[in-house]
Amino acid sequence: MKKALERIVYLLDHALNCALILFALIVLCVSGYSLLDNAQIYHYASDTSLQQFKPVVRDEERSDSSFVFLDHQSAWLCIDNTYVDYPVMQAENNFEYLNKDPYGEYRISGSIFLDWRNAPDFSDEFSMIYGHHMDHYNMFGSLDLFTSEAYFLTHTAGWLATRNGIYDLELFAVVWGDAKDYTVFNPQGRMAADVLSYIEDKAEIYTAYKPGAKIIALSTCAGENETSRLLVFAMILDRDEEKGAL
Repeated sequence: MKKALERIVYLLDHALNCALILFALIVLCVSGYSLLDNAQIYHYASDTSLQQFKPVVRDEERSDSSFVFLDHQSAWLCIDNTYVDYPVMQAENNFEYLNKDPYGEYRISGSIFLDWRNAPDFSDEFSMIYGHHMDHYNMFGSLDLFTSEAYFLTHTAGWLATRNGIYDLELFAVVWGDAKDYTVFNPQGRMAADVLSYIEDKAEIYTAYKPGAKIIALSTCAGENETSRLLVFAMILDRDEEKGAL
């Protein structure tokens, strides 16, 4: 009887050890997969191959240069000396590029994209651009940096290259908003005056708006709840006419 009980205890102990080892292996595999998945997300979000399509619009010359548009690309967006330097995509809805890269491949990091209700040439008085809030300052994760007034004031210049030409950008405001506020999150037909009133009421940082300038907003999910959004606003400024169109 005693030997039988000892045998049972031994088998139970052995079974428990095997179960613990199996559990540890499962945890290890899940952790490894998670690390690999995160690494892949970071890799695709920081894909530098897109830079081959970036127009040459730099230095003192700021000369226009023709460049190749990807399918469904409406523009290239660049804020000087920052991580914001991406092609801007647009589809027939605002879901297409949430999890699709500019090449049209499925990627959880998605793309930077223009609201489907906006004119692709940025001729609207107000345009909305979206991007995921990614780690390592990828996509629009770097918008966090603009909440520092010191950083914002030293990174206000940029440019927007469209099929119709290249325009200078000047950042002028930072706002913590809510996706339920249709003043900005329903850009169709929205007047710059309406958006400016919204900005003046809610801005955390505000410099100056040049009357008559078109406005674009860069929006990303950030903040205390699922509808919180961080918005950085810029003016679209016409360049010299002799620069021409693309």
